[in-house]
Amino acid sequence: MSQIAFTTPHHEATKAGEAILAQGGTAIEAMVAAAATIAVVYPHMNGLGGDGFWLISEPGKAPIGIDASGKAAQMADLSFYQGLTEIPTRGGKAALTMAGAVAGWQEALAISHQWQAGLPLPTLLNNAIDHARSGIEVTASLEAASRKVHADLAHLPEFSQFLQDGNILKQGTTLKLERLAATLEHLSRMGLADFYQGEVAMQLAKDLEAAGSPIRLEDFWSYHAQQVKPLSVTTSKGTLYNLPAPTQGIASLLILALYDRISILGDGSDTDMAHLLIEATKQAFIARNQYVTDPARLALNLEELLTPPSLTKMSANISATQALPWPHEAKHGDTIWMGCCDSKGRMVSYIQSLYWEFGSGIVSPSTGIVWNNRGSSFSLDPEHLQALKPNLKPFHTLNPAFAELKDGRRMSYGTMGGEGQPQTQAALFSRYVYHGMPLDKAISTGRWLLGRTWGDVSHNLKVEADFAGDSAETLRLRGHDLVEVPACNELMGHAGAVVLHRDGTTDAATDPRSDGLAVSSGA
Repeated sequence: MSQIAFTTPHHEATKAGEAILAQGGTAIEAMVAAAATIAVVYPHMNGLGGDGFWLISEPGKAPIGIDASGKAAQMADLSFYQGLTEIPTRGGKAALTMAGAVAGWQEALAISHQWQAGLPLPTLLNNAIDHARSGIEVTASLEAASRKVHADLAHLPEFSQFLQDGNILKQGTTLKLERLAATLEHLSRMGLADFYQGEVAMQLAKDLEAAGSPIRLEDFWSYHAQQVKPLSVTTSKGTLYNLPAPTQGIASLLILALYDRISILGDGSDTDMAHLLIEATKQAFIARNQYVTDPARLALNLEELLTPPSLTKMSANISATQALPWPHEAKHGDTIWMGCCDSKGRMVSYIQSLYWEFGSGIVSPSTGIVWNNRGSSFSLDPEHLQALKPNLKPFHTLNPAFAELKDGRRMSYGTMGGEGQPQTQAALFSRYVYHGMPLDKAISTGRWLLGRTWGDVSHNLKVEADFAGDSAETLRLRGHDLVEVPACNELMGHAGAVVLHRDGTTDAATDPRSDGLAVSSGA
């Protein structure tokens, strides 16, 4: 038997997952409960109208991936956007890809039911329903998001559910989401398939069409989440796993695979580690931007990038003393990441997102569901790698991570933060695995960010003040275009990790930059 462990960027989601584990539920069931709850309590970051990606690990078996990201609507073609040079980021035309998160819950629960008899769906969703009906406390993160989007979204029909008398939400006040509560309650009675095949699907299709979206009921009927084989790479420390295209999972694996080769160029200091990881990030992002797109139109098998010849070639472009000029194209987005371990040692790394804060800003008046704007990352240039085409998937920054280390530890880890996701994964993994830092310190210690993340458009190197004090001068001398930002900055994302040790004990940690909670206890 193993200790149970859970971490999320919001304490109420952690409590929801922990409660299911305490009832004997599986890691998957606990994650579905947490996913539903965090969709309510962190509505600016994720929701039922967004996407999800899963990595599921059963002891002694290869991890399973689930791609629960949405494809472009059948009507979402170039003619639908005629007269525009780019897809809008907000409003009905930005709501052009199907929401896959709920189908992902359904697919994951099917795996869970192969492990053991399942808990009733109302048991998994009741916590989320109660929070939506009784009201959630507005966090600092939610207030900041409300302030940021007010000018763009306050005028949109039905977005008033995320306003207080037309004004921004204020930290410490209560926000009730009664229409969302009713929708979750309906799904708990009728089953998750109703989101795509039943009454909820019909309501959503009608509301989206009225808002100017190309999504129609047929797009709901034809959608399903898919099990996928994760990408993997073996290093000196173990085997690392992440999601394949259309995610940037390849970038996360490349950074750590490159660091495994070049870490000897540094002196073991945090400054040298950061420099080498930043330079590895540049190589990984160049490859990512060149190749990652919908799986159906990949120019090569992404696993080829992880082969020794490919890694050797990229490593040769990295200098221990000189930064490569930047930028290349940046990708952004925000999301939530959660991880858990149940008493049988089954582990989950899960990520759920609306893309930008509050997604497209389109709120379904019938259901209270906010729709994603992930499709706005498509291009209207027919020759572009991310060219818009019906039934294809856009590029995703989302990429939950998992590792099986050679010393027997198994590690579920991840973060939100768009362009910052692979970088934060690399920072916490390297500090913990390569440099022996305690898990909580590996996450809380000052971080850096190359390029932009959620809510930011600049492309330089941002360094938190507590890290900058020791490293900024050296990094500048090596050619990094560096700017200092305040310590413990939400700009750096909300990271977390769960580690299961060989003896069955667990560690769990969350990010002080979030409203999270990590728990670890005997089952």
